[in-house]
Amino acid sequence: MNRYLGAVLMLAGLVAGAAPAWAGGRAAIQEPMLGSDAQACERDEGPAIAATIVGLKDRKGNLKLELYPPDEADFLRGDRELIAAGKTFRRISVSAPATGPTALCIRVPHPGRYALLFTHDRDGRAKFSVWSDGAGFVKGDRLGRSRPKVDQAIIEVGPGLTHVTIRAQYLRGLGGFGPLDGK
Repeated sequence: MNRYLGAVLMLAGLVAGAAPAWAGGRAAIQEPMLGSDAQACERDEGPAIAATIVGLKDRKGNLKLELYPPDEADFLRGDRELIAAGKTFRRISVSAPATGPTALCIRVPHPGRYALLFTHDRDGRAKFSVWSDGAGFVKGDRLGRSRPKVDQAIIEVGPGLTHVTIRAQYLRGLGGFGPLDGK
């Protein structure tokens, strides 16, 4: 999937906004966490990323978070290649919840810098479609039609939970990808 996503992103580009904040303790979790790592976030067992996703187009398909090394050469590189090279790659995937807040949890190997990608696979095919799927990154820049740079996806993860809010973006005509609310 990552090879296809990288090619599509070269043509169309994607980005979503996030306001990173360090927060620890169970009181910081406002909504139920989704994903195979959910208990880690609910118990404040870090290092982990608690990502609140806003601006979903609908509640179809699957939502994914993918963790990459923080360098341009490895960003959006195929998962098999990264794993074979002994580099960081993690993925969590969940069905989009029918209602309510959307918060995903992903554990990281150790505190440090990573690149984080969110995708909304609306048709559930596990292959990114520029025409229907959405994506987001931790920076707030609107990307439009450009391939994202790793700097737009960089996140600093501390020893506990690192909280981010990612704004999903979808194809919006000739201007490329942007949030549905136009912000």
